[in-house]
Amino acid sequence: MIASVRGVVTATGPDHAVVEVGGVGLAVQCAPGTLADLRVGQPARLATSLVVREDSLTLYGFADDDAKALFELLQTASGVGPRLAQAVLAVHTPDAVRKAIANADTAALTRVPGIGKKGAERLVLELRDRIGPVSVGADGAAGSTGGSWSDQVRQALVGLGWTAGQADQAVAAVAETVDGPTPPVPVLLKQAIRLLGRSR
Repeated sequence: MIASVRGVVTATGPDHAVVEVGGVGLAVQCAPGTLADLRVGQPARLATSLVVREDSLTLYGFADDDAKALFELLQTASGVGPRLAQAVLAVHTPDAVRKAIANADTAALTRVPGIGKKGAERLVLELRDRIGPVSVGADGAAGSTGGSWSDQVRQALVGLGWTAGQADQAVAAVAETVDGPTPPVPVLLKQAIRLLGRSR
């Protein structure tokens, strides 16, 4: 079992990255949010899950061990394979997935391409008792106020070392780019970090 890889990113594609470990380039399937953090030529560490099939060995990569653990748990539900489990984590943060399952929020789960109403109900039924603790600050797509994403992004930026004023400016700039459905919080956070990175 390859639990994690650490090395220099040599290439990235729409759904994968190549990480060189000890002279061997490992192709790692990643969700867009994970890929957005990787830079070619820069070192990276990915938590990984190796999926073994009769005709293939596929390595899936995640930004942290929490996302990886949830990816593996999701696959224990009937009808959920690695691609669908990764699609769930591409749409929602791990905390948002736990909250949706714990609260039986099938509407949030059906936002994932490939999960219908019956599939969402099955996820809730099979995983509700095994999903683990739900953090109070989880991204509550269910019935939360529209400003919740901005609070989360602001708090994260301050936690990363920017001032409250800088965080407010970045959140305001990102808010202007949101047209239609609000993207997941990790996507908005990366956008804010990019903005702040340019202004440093």
